[in-house]
Amino acid sequence: MTVTLSWEDEEFSGQAVGGTGDSTLPRLVGEATLHAIEKVAHDAITLDLSAVATQELGDVRIALAQVDITNLSERFVGSAVIRDDDPSLATVRAVLDALNRRISLLDS
Repeated sequence: MTVTLSWEDEEFSGQAVGGTGDSTLPRLVGEATLHAIEKVAHDAITLDLSAVATQELGDVRIALAQVDITNLSERFVGSAVIRDDDPSLATVRAVLDALNRRISLLDS
């Protein structure tokens, strides 16, 4: 699985390897997203996907991600609505949502 993110007119790709079944795909997408973010940060931060899930919330499905910045001992959670039956894109967005307020770490 490869996820590519754009940051300041550059593209950064992260990869994760494993089975692509319905139960493992969200984790692969989340891990690949974190690897891409680490590249954006020039490996200044170490990220770990503690948990990832999709769940019903009322009448919508959501993706959830719990991300640890291990070298800073911080944990964050993010969520995103699954639109157009695309849980992979929602998982990427949930990971980004978890780190949204920590984006300043990438500029250090």
